[in-house]
This record gives sequence, structure tokens and C-alpha cells, in this order.
Amino acid sequence: MKLEMVHSDDAPKAVGPYSQAIRVGNMIYSSGQIGLNPQTGAMVGESVEVQTQQVLENLDAVLMAAGSHRSKIVKATIFLQNMTDFSVINGIYATWLGDHRPARATVEVSALPLGALIEIDVIASVD
Repeated sequence: MKLEMVHSDDAPKAVGPYSQAIRVGNMIYSSGQIGLNPQTGAMVGESVEVQTQQVLENLDAVLMAAGSHRSKIVKATIFLQNMTDFSVINGIYATWLGDHRPARATVEVSALPLGALIEIDVIASVD
């Protein structure tokens, strides 16, 4: 199968040698998104709530560029710098997904790129 790099100007540019996402057949594998503003490249705020909202907007942009949508997410992985933020991000994430409930893992990590408080990557399908 052919690998296609996915790029959206409405999501932050990669901060390393990777693509925003890769499409293989009818599947999309996103790179982790953090709370960077796509226009400025700067972190959007110091709270996990503000960063989570930006992460989800970034994921929407990448999924759209790939021809997919949040309703097509099969699996998500959430990386938190502090697991005490779990209930806060869980509510924001649930609202973003509506009735859709993909598989998910959430893990606490010691640090994230650029001092981010949260990072999310997803695997999604394309019709």
C-alpha cells in the first residue's frame, strides 16, 4: 500500500522529522498534537483546559486534511504530564466526541515537547 503524508496549514508544523499524519489505504495515523497555535507556533496557554482545546482543534484540522473526521477515530492515546488532570480533560474530550466512543489509552509521562501539558494522537478511518 502507498503511504501518503498528510499536511494541514490549519495545524502546527511538525517540530521534528515527522508528518502531521500518514494515510495508508483507508486508515489515518496521526502524530501527537500538542497545544500549539498553528499560526504562531507558540503554546496557547498554561492551563491543561486551554491546551486540550487547541490539541483537539489541531486534530480536527489534520483529520479533515486526510479526508476523515473525529467521528471516524478508532483509537486515541492521551499523554498527560499530570494524571490529576484526567477528569478535566476527560470532560473536554467527551464533549468533543459527542456520542462517539473510540478505544483509548491515557498515560502519565514525565515531560512532553515544548513544555506541553497534554498530547493526543489518533488512528482514524476514511470512508
